[in-house]
Amino acid sequence: MIDIQPLGSSSAGNAYRISDGKTALLLEAGIRFTDLRRALGFRVSDIAGCLISHEHGDHCKAAADLAKAGVDIYASEGTLSALKLPQHRSRTIRAKEQFMIGTWTIMPFDVEHDVAEPLGFLLMNEQLEKLVFITDSFYCRYRFSGLTHIMIETNFSERILDENILAGRVPAVMKSRLLRSHFSLENAKEFFKANDLSKVQEIWLLHLSDTNSDEALFKREIQELTGKHVLVAQR
Repeated sequence: MIDIQPLGSSSAGNAYRISDGKTALLLEAGIRFTDLRRALGFRVSDIAGCLISHEHGDHCKAAADLAKAGVDIYASEGTLSALKLPQHRSRTIRAKEQFMIGTWTIMPFDVEHDVAEPLGFLLMNEQLEKLVFITDSFYCRYRFSGLTHIMIETNFSERILDENILAGRVPAVMKSRLLRSHFSLENAKEFFKANDLSKVQEIWLLHLSDTNSDEALFKREIQELTGKHVLVAQR
């Protein structure tokens, strides 16, 4: 059974521990290493590897310290070239090239963000449970079957963003960047409509904006749309 533990999920820092009971992984390392160690119960050595989606600090802040602590870092060539990591702990991965870490089979895929080579991840364990992880992307071109767990960014609502811009709480220039770099509630809904949700056990909403989101609204609307158990990762 897949266990998901959000350790941070906001523009201040993102990190998630996932485990199938045999192999524990980190998805992202965007919080301070001291906080990460504490969140992991000071058992960093239990982590078999860390997958990094892209090089922005809120996703990779602790990557170098993790590597120094003996954890292999898996990321695209574009991402790794932007990070200062010990070479012997850097593992280059490529979109649509499958690899394994312990009991997890992992398929990276390309996503849409304003960095060199961002990735999303599809992970499957020995029980054939499938988890998809998508963050910091405004669109996903791929469709997935047999998913049991979905972790997806729902950074903002276009309606709330427009209201904030009209009220002067958010600069208008921010809208164009958000629309081309982050998953909105509206895009997340389209993702759910386009994918096979028949086996889904949990949906996690990630990386909600402090200003342009509404946790209760997002959770309610996704539950109504999908009929699934929806959780919002801590911010």
